[in-house]
Amino acid sequence: MTPLPPDTTADVRDRAPGVAVLPVGSLEQHGPHLPLTTDTLIASAVAERIAAEHRFWLLPPVTISCSHEHAAWPGTVSISATTLIAVVEDIAASLRSSGAGKLVLVNGHGGNHVLANVVQQARGAMVLFPSYGEWQAARAAAGVTTTNDEDMHAGELETSLLLATSPEVVRPDYAAADSAPGDLRHLLSLGLAPYSKSGVAGHPSRASADKGRAVLDALAGSFRAHLPVLGAGE
Repeated sequence: MTPLPPDTTADVRDRAPGVAVLPVGSLEQHGPHLPLTTDTLIASAVAERIAAEHRFWLLPPVTISCSHEHAAWPGTVSISATTLIAVVEDIAASLRSSGAGKLVLVNGHGGNHVLANVVQQARGAMVLFPSYGEWQAARAAAGVTTTNDEDMHAGELETSLLLATSPEVVRPDYAAADSAPGDLRHLLSLGLAPYSKSGVAGHPSRASADKGRAVLDALAGSFRAHLPVLGAGE
């Protein structure tokens, strides 16, 4: 995966893309075995795949977002929901002025709930991907053994994706980092700390690079259902 898109201004001028893809990540704890930038790396990998397949304009990622539920752990940095809304809406407005009237938000952090409202208000000018259901379908297609609910943070899914795309950032002790999340009904109110000492809520021991590659393939396939909204063909 390229760390940042290498386009020059001439590249963008010559392609004149009508659709841009913005990865939205986070800077938050992911247990002892994954980096703080996990969500950014994952969002960027998915966004890069989508942009390459459909010749969309890949933007650099938003690297800090709404991670307040992880504030108990060192290294987590958040911005407010209001700020994230403003950043995304300002980017969309700037893109429209340069001719890219459609924007795909590739969200790598489940806590960015507010992005759904930004897309809702855009009235067809934005797409949010992947949805909860698309993540769940990708898990099933890839042979991931856990669900979104029982493996929601730094577990089998995220560790598999990084083993496939950025293996150098995965610490070798991931196989011993399992922590079942249990009942998370008060997660939004209390954060993750009451439910996990390590910050892990899932089963990274079940991860593999093959599963990560299969998840990416499944997501690339499910994204095609959004092309009509974007006015783009196959």
